[in-house]
Amino acid sequence: MDRRKLRQRAALVAALVSLALVVAIVLGSRGLRDFDSALLPYAVATVFLAFGVTYRYTMWVSEPAAWRMFRKGLRAAFSMENFRRAPTALPRMATTYLGFQKFLGARSHARWAAHQLMFWGCLLAAAITFPLTWGWFTFTASSATGPGYEMRIWGFKVLGFTSSSVIGWAMFHGLDLAAVLVIGGVGYFLWRRYHDRAATTGQRFAYDFLPLLALLTVSVTGLLLTFSEIFLHGGGYEFLAVLHMVSVVFTLVYLPFGKFFHIVQRPAAVGMQLFKFTSRDAGQELFTCRRCGTEIDTVPAVENLRGTMRDMGLGFDEWAEYCPRCKRVLRGGAYLTDVKRGFK
Repeated sequence: MDRRKLRQRAALVAALVSLALVVAIVLGSRGLRDFDSALLPYAVATVFLAFGVTYRYTMWVSEPAAWRMFRKGLRAAFSMENFRRAPTALPRMATTYLGFQKFLGARSHARWAAHQLMFWGCLLAAAITFPLTWGWFTFTASSATGPGYEMRIWGFKVLGFTSSSVIGWAMFHGLDLAAVLVIGGVGYFLWRRYHDRAATTGQRFAYDFLPLLALLTVSVTGLLLTFSEIFLHGGGYEFLAVLHMVSVVFTLVYLPFGKFFHIVQRPAAVGMQLFKFTSRDAGQELFTCRRCGTEIDTVPAVENLRGTMRDMGLGFDEWAEYCPRCKRVLRGGAYLTDVKRGFK
């Protein structure tokens, strides 16, 4: 499919998803009866978010390499044979690879901890903010005189609590907790961007700094709203509310087109990890490095990588037959033989 038709298809799919979200907002808020008009900018931003994420994901997954990975992952995830052989493999992969992201711990324990703070903080904030913005969650006083509140989902009461209870405190301060988690993670990565030589070498403002600054602004302004309400008796609240709204809307609109998009891409990689795991678990023959004989991966995994390289027209799919160490050695030898010789 040519690029123009691909863009048209992606735009159509994105428009349908956005329309579906609008319908879900109307139905979930009981015909907008539970919809708070003050949150309209946030709701509009989520519709743009749905459009942008769907459009870019459709474009991304249509690329040969991504489509091959996506197809293999889906096939592995929904394979009855894999389920019978290893019924806990998929939830285990999702937990370790998506939830706790153990692969980051191999690079740096500090980076892993900071990433966990950002991940769970953003997840908690989204779980609270999106349903509230859409009018799916509502909090109403259970009586005119008492301190009790009721949480309703789509108009149905699911929980009753008092504002002085632990549950009540968590309900009203969940976003503050999320902001503290995010600030901890963002603070470490900003520090690393300024002090770690490996990070500072290739960093770009729009790609590396802007997402961190956006998250920091959202979190800090959110905490300042609580600070204003409790300690300043509402002083400066209106200005902070507008500043917070602008930062949130900008972050949501920016998400599909910047570094944050890897959040949407990451689940597809779980299927690929499952494909590699089930290949090993099924006793598939292991492919060994052509140079040193070290085991690389299963034959299906290596062939899948070679097929991706061929689809992309890279012209060096035989490099998949070497282990990472031998690739570095061969590249170094090629540099000394072909490049450095030209300097003499």
